Amino acid sequence: MNPPIIVKHDEKNTNQEEINETLSLTNLPKHTEIPGLELSFYQGCWHVSRMLPSVIKVQQKFQAQDTDIILVSKPKCGTTWLKSLVYSIIHRTEFTYTNHPLLTHNPHELVPFLTNFYTGDDHNALGLNQISSPRIFATHDPYVTLNKSMKESACKIVYIARNPFDVLVSGWHFTSSNELVKSKNGVSFETYFDLSCRGMEPGGPHWDHVLGYWKQSLDTPNKVLFLKYEDLKEDGVVELKRLAKFLGCEFSLEEEEQGVIEKILELCSLKNLKELEVNKTGILKTSKLSNLQNKTFFRKGEIGDWVNHLSPLMFERLDQVIKLKFAGSGLEFKIHPSK
Repeated sequence: MNPPIIVKHDEKNTNQEEINETLSLTNLPKHTEIPGLELSFYQGCWHVSRMLPSVIKVQQKFQAQDTDIILVSKPKCGTTWLKSLVYSIIHRTEFTYTNHPLLTHNPHELVPFLTNFYTGDDHNALGLNQISSPRIFATHDPYVTLNKSMKESACKIVYIARNPFDVLVSGWHFTSSNELVKSKNGVSFETYFDLSCRGMEPGGPHWDHVLGYWKQSLDTPNKVLFLKYEDLKEDGVVELKRLAKFLGCEFSLEEEEQGVIEKILELCSLKNLKELEVNKTGILKTSKLSNLQNKTFFRKGEIGDWVNHLSPLMFERLDQVIKLKFAGSGLEFKIHPSK
């Protein structure tokens, strides 16, 4: 197996002018209502403007392999957790729980975002074919923006969704930790809430992102697996068995009897990952955003934390939006922990 994938960014972008001219990025709708973080609207989604060229390069240039595993989420829906779980499931016979890479590496180093390979002059992309199979990558892109080869190859797509109320709160905390945003005196919760209700937060609109993959999972269940954050929290064993079966590496009866599933859940739990030294200190090496600290990826991870942030009027407004957008889809989320 290859060592953890750490892709360093080259800020020199010799193709930037060509990309802007060819794709008319400068003419896309934009907003700067989050101080220090300009967003651009591209193919139905609000992207951080400085990351959009890399998103488009992935869309145009990446070639998926049939054995690839693509992990997808809207930001702040359990991305870090899903990376940890899938990595541990796929490589479960290669490590013990005392020498596991998760003990010394942030999950985002072990499972990189595809955009990490397509920054600057794209020299990082040359190493893609040198990664051993199955390759595991991640993206925040909506389904309509996915690279054509991801849709047409036999690669597996795993999507994780989370209830919109907790996503909003987690998104605000994470955005507020961004050094560029902090340097501009931050963004108020009220402003971030309003943007989310209008679908203008990073990765938004939330409902379009989620419904795109939800509908695809119903149409092609062998291609796209739709997971809910809340289900993973409340019945991890059942969900991990479903996940492993989808990925073609089902847990054996012997593994189940040996407690392998429970060990993976414990290893990848927020409580465990949060207390590891690698996740308490340091800067994420693979981040293209400004100096993201490893600890910012591990906050509470609770179901229902939104009750500590949203007023009754706020809840009512977002609840009405969500009910309208998800109407008829058959998709529902738990917003409170089970008793």
